[in-house]
Amino acid sequence: MIEFENPFSFFLLALIPVLFFLRYLKLFTKISFPLILSDWNGENFKWDSKARKFFSFIATLSVFSAYVLTVIALANPVLRKQEKIFTSRGSDIIFVIDVSPSMAARDIGDGSRLDAARDAIYTVASSNEGDSLGLVELAGEAAYIVPPTMDRKVFYDKLQSIVVGELGDGTAIGTGLSCAVYHLEHSTSSQKSIILITDGENNAGQIHPFTAAHMALANNIKLYVLGVGTKGEVPLEYTDPKTGKVYAGKFYSNYESSALAEIASEAKGKFYEVETLQSLTQALVSVSKKENTAQTYSIKNNDTPYYQKFLFAAILLIALAWIIRRIFLQEII
Repeated sequence: MIEFENPFSFFLLALIPVLFFLRYLKLFTKISFPLILSDWNGENFKWDSKARKFFSFIATLSVFSAYVLTVIALANPVLRKQEKIFTSRGSDIIFVIDVSPSMAARDIGDGSRLDAARDAIYTVASSNEGDSLGLVELAGEAAYIVPPTMDRKVFYDKLQSIVVGELGDGTAIGTGLSCAVYHLEHSTSSQKSIILITDGENNAGQIHPFTAAHMALANNIKLYVLGVGTKGEVPLEYTDPKTGKVYAGKFYSNYESSALAEIASEAKGKFYEVETLQSLTQALVSVSKKENTAQTYSIKNNDTPYYQKFLFAAILLIALAWIIRRIFLQEII
């Protein structure tokens, strides 16, 4: 938002109509001497050049515009952006996202299941500025991608960079959850939670999901499980990031939602069954409200001054007026 730190400078613009009024009263006009050049019985000399009149008008307009811009510069315009500086810690939330090949199925929204999960997370993250967000991805194994951070750019960049199939085939839910628990158990935040987004049963890894769920409960970490996808044949298409091979065709989706509900139950958490993009967003919004915590913050103003730009433009216009009058019109200034 543009603000002016010296708004009283705009009163100087009142001098413009005063100047025109004085000229109207013949009190503030240029001194001129009429000079008639003519031959006997000839016509008087007349300045009737439309081009000269046009350039004279441009020069005058440039001078007045330069004056207006100078007044604006004196008013000290600044582009002010307000930033919240949180003085207390919010919730620590780690998203555990399934990136197994089945997450490339296109049955939620216009894109894949992974795309839908990404979009929903963006929506929620943008409204929870004070929360620290982390990211774990899982498939045949698990990887800790982003520790809980309030830097949304870092989080968004990493979230955007994950692709289906980069951790192989399979769904190691227990490994992914235990990875998140391990990095949250020493957090000093008053609220800690894990949001698991997956479309399959645990079929890989050496850690049972119930073991990870018990670990979360023991460390006072809330667990939310979102089972995404529809049942039946759905289109699937993705490129294996390791081999470059393209897989396309039909995928028979029939994950057992009860198994995911039991994982959430073991940690005294909550399970959401998601079949549409809208329900996925609503589920994450519901979780966000549950994990919302009161925080104290101060407002910091980040000001970008713009008076130099207006002053520079005024100088250019003055230079333009001088060039027109001195060089093109050949007037003595």
